[in-house]
Amino acid sequence: MREQKLIAARIKDLCYRENLSYYSLSYKSAVPITTLMHIINCNTKNPGIFTIMKICNGFGITLIEFLDTEELRGIEVEPE
Repeated sequence: MREQKLIAARIKDLCYRENLSYYSLSYKSAVPITTLMHIINCNTKNPGIFTIMKICNGFGITLIEFLDTEELRGIEVEPE
């Protein structure tokens, strides 16, 4: 759950910084607004790398730039 909250917080922060509404991000990234809102509201357990990459494209950043935060760098993934 912590990872979901970090991804959601990163998207919210980037939208705030870019003065971009969720609807605008949805349009620019070609990610349906319902999918985007499920990610932001932490209703999606694992949004998938391709969805995150599309969101990054909507922001005009790389996946590395998206993940390059102190909080996200500290995540340790446990094998399932």
